[in-house]
Amino acid sequence: MGTQSAQVLAVTLAGEVVGDGAAGLTSRRDGRRHEQDPDGWWQAVVSASRAALRGIHPERIQAIAVCATSGSILLTDRTGRPITASVMYDDARAGDDAERVREAGAPVWASLGYPMQSTWGLPKLVWLLREHAERPSEVRLGHQADVITGRLIGHPVATDTSHALKSGYDLLADEWPWDVLDRLGIPHEVMPDVVPPGSRLGAVGADAASQTGMPQGIPVVAGMTDGCAAQLAGGALSVGDWTSALGTTLVLKGVSEELLRSPTGGLYCHRSLDGRWLPGGASNAGAGVLTERFGERDLAALDARASEREPATVVAYPLVSEGERFPFEAPDAESLVLGEPVDEVDLYAALLQGVAFVERLCFDEVDRLGAPTGGAVRFVGGAAGSDYWSQLRADVLRRTVQVPEHTEAALGMALLAAADGGSIQDTAGDMVRIRAVFEPRPEATERFVGAYRTFIDALEERAWLDDEPADHARNRLGQ
Repeated sequence: MGTQSAQVLAVTLAGEVVGDGAAGLTSRRDGRRHEQDPDGWWQAVVSASRAALRGIHPERIQAIAVCATSGSILLTDRTGRPITASVMYDDARAGDDAERVREAGAPVWASLGYPMQSTWGLPKLVWLLREHAERPSEVRLGHQADVITGRLIGHPVATDTSHALKSGYDLLADEWPWDVLDRLGIPHEVMPDVVPPGSRLGAVGADAASQTGMPQGIPVVAGMTDGCAAQLAGGALSVGDWTSALGTTLVLKGVSEELLRSPTGGLYCHRSLDGRWLPGGASNAGAGVLTERFGERDLAALDARASEREPATVVAYPLVSEGERFPFEAPDAESLVLGEPVDEVDLYAALLQGVAFVERLCFDEVDRLGAPTGGAVRFVGGAAGSDYWSQLRADVLRRTVQVPEHTEAALGMALLAAADGGSIQDTAGDMVRIRAVFEPRPEATERFVGAYRTFIDALEERAWLDDEPADHARNRLGQ
């Protein structure tokens, strides 16, 4: 479940995609508001499932897992029926509640390595309960993935530790922080049970089977957030490996033996299936800005023309909505273009380069925070389908980059379902195929140094980026 579409993949144990279906999703955006209709989610799943399973014998389907956007929540009744719209991952209307949440659970958040951000699930839950629940103890917190797995099975189900992280789940204690919830006035009945990713939640029920074309009785496995799913799809699962998932937004995910802590919460850690940690952060910048600015244009043709504009005459920080989460936290950040583009190709090139600069700044920041970064780098997500953009990003990063044959987060859920409690690394080794390798071009890496410095300076001048991370990024310009 993404921002713009739902995608279903049917994948063999050898990594061959034998079925692929997608259906669009509609958002309602207005300033800090970003909502989606959960009924629209289900209709998209039905359509995408039927398309993906066309021509596949039902007996071949062995299991299913679901990933969704991180921090997107809603309220349901006790039967699992949604009673509010979904407040999506970048909705910032709970900003006034975030400080209260940070104070109520300060020791817990410090132990986990992050303060609660205004767009995270727990502040939004406090806001939703105040705005929409006359009887708070009669409603239930639902994450985007929970709604879909519940519809597949036919009744409310547990959530997973990955989707529950931004709702305040304590990954060290492996339970909800009940004392914190008490201080916030959240009834215990609101919070769902929580299980590890890969746990069996139940089986596809008769009603969902008749709608989706999935066979009744196949296991439904607890999933992970879309960023973690994309990381699984990339197959870079050793310590020091990093996966950069570029879709509507940019999500960076790594692997570490130790829990890493960030003072701003921009970098936070999920739990790996093998007990290690998955540090990562999500930027609001990404390919969504191309959809907003260029709509249905032929992006491949624009890629070819943009290759002649390195660097562009202007520098951009490409945001679709107000606010940034990572590589820095700045609720007032907005889309930025320094200067006047010569033409639309110049603007397009600047947006591609701007996303690459955001990605580079993310790597600079995780290096500053002490994360291991010397392993493999893999690009996944819809934007990894653009070879020009992948080459540009490799040039800006100054890193060799691998792009798997299939980069969708849905593939990561197929991996998780296929692992069936076994080694996810071994399963990924069998199912992830590398399509292309991009080496940084020495002449190109030097062309972008000046533009990247201008980019850093502009963020620091606006007080979006603090002096210390700005200096660290500048000191790494030649690395």
